[in-house]
Amino acid sequence: MNYPVKILSQLRPILKGFRKARKLTQADVAKKLGITQQSYAQLEANPASASIERLFKVLQILEVDLVLADKIIEEKTDNNYLALYADFSQQSKKKNGKK
Repeated sequence: MNYPVKILSQLRPILKGFRKARKLTQADVAKKLGITQQSYAQLEANPASASIERLFKVLQILEVDLVLADKIIEEKTDNNYLALYADFSQQSKKKNGKK
């Protein structure tokens, strides 16, 4: 299931929900991050204060992917996303002089 995040305050319940779904405590996640449980509790309570790098590490621990979606094509099917990606990749290769 996808959970669109339009404002940072929406991250708190999503992070907490994924953590609980994985049957992890805050202490478990904190240990994997190499921080204290209190520090992780602060991060989970206010994800906007965390660095993007730290958030990525949390998402990896929770086995969650970050997917960016173009608002204009949000309703498109997965096949259209793949076509868009292929087109984008081709354009990037042409820009960089690769074939």
